[in-house]
Amino acid sequence: MINNMWQYEKKLQYPVNIKNKNLKFAKQLVTQYGGFGGELGAALRYLNQRYTMPDNRGKALLTDIGTEELAHIEIISTMLYQLMKDATVEEMEKAGLASHYAEHKNAIYPTDANGVPFTVTYFATTGDPLADLSEDMAAEEKARSVYESLIDLTDDPDILGPLLWLRQREIVHFARFKELYDYYKFNNIK
Repeated sequence: MINNMWQYEKKLQYPVNIKNKNLKFAKQLVTQYGGFGGELGAALRYLNQRYTMPDNRGKALLTDIGTEELAHIEIISTMLYQLMKDATVEEMEKAGLASHYAEHKNAIYPTDANGVPFTVTYFATTGDPLADLSEDMAAEEKARSVYESLIDLTDDPDILGPLLWLRQREIVHFARFKELYDYYKFNNIK
């Protein structure tokens, strides 16, 4: 008998069905993939920090949220793909994505909205659970803020639905990290 570590359902946590190509919005949305407050940094941050959590409660929470962030990468990537699908070279140039096209064509690549590639310097792990959880709460607040800015930049309901859902998950993650932070602080767990 094989014991699988992952059970993968081939569906997104939130359905994405964007009907209208929108390269200008894709150029902004990509920051939630590879930008300073994006989902890729969140997933890596939490999945790395979990190893130095002082107990199974902390390890489990960071594993749960870290793997959920991987699912959020899938949502953002699907949105980007649908927003850029079948874009011509001319359309990419007009949207300010000529440099993206030169290196990646229409492929999804983790950058911020300015085209700066993802870097692990976007996150840290200190080995101090209170310091790391403080960073995690701040990261969730930054991601929430960026989602709110993105929401302000569109009126397309096909884009708004996933963005509103992802924004709400940032709020939930913040609350879960705050609960763990308070528990460790109150019980002087290091």
